[in-house]
Amino acid sequence: MLTGLPPLVSHRARLLILGSFPGVASLAAQQYYGHPRNHFWQILQTIWPDGPIGTDADSYKIRSEWLLSKQLGLWDVYAACEREGSLDTRIRNPIANDFAAVMLRCPALEAIAHNGGESFKHSRHTGLLGLPVYRLPSTSPANASWSFERKLAAWREIFEKHRLI
Repeated sequence: MLTGLPPLVSHRARLLILGSFPGVASLAAQQYYGHPRNHFWQILQTIWPDGPIGTDADSYKIRSEWLLSKQLGLWDVYAACEREGSLDTRIRNPIANDFAAVMLRCPALEAIAHNGGESFKHSRHTGLLGLPVYRLPSTSPANASWSFERKLAAWREIFEKHRLI
């Protein structure tokens, strides 16, 4: 059984991005979106050009603080699961995170956005929290059918809707 990462949230978070479960590279690095080909950090850097650049542990801490300063939070729908490799299709016996508990840590939360289809399968649960829920295209390199520009446009739309840019 693999264990996920703790939520990266603050009391100022207005939008919570929920992934499915960290991939092998992310778990090894103990960093959200740690695979170098994942578009997550590149999308944020494009939306907010003032962001820090880098991929080592020190820059991750700086990027995390920067992300939180932009009123964004990160977490995953699964707290734990069994999985070989990094593909969502290989997830077995998942245990969901407690979404209501994270709400207590994020009193300013306005919406939840699911990063990809596996995460969005839990939209019926996150929808019970009484907030708008969105499906964003996965930033994973496995989502090759969406270009970076198309992913960026979808993400930018939600960020604009919630006055994050």
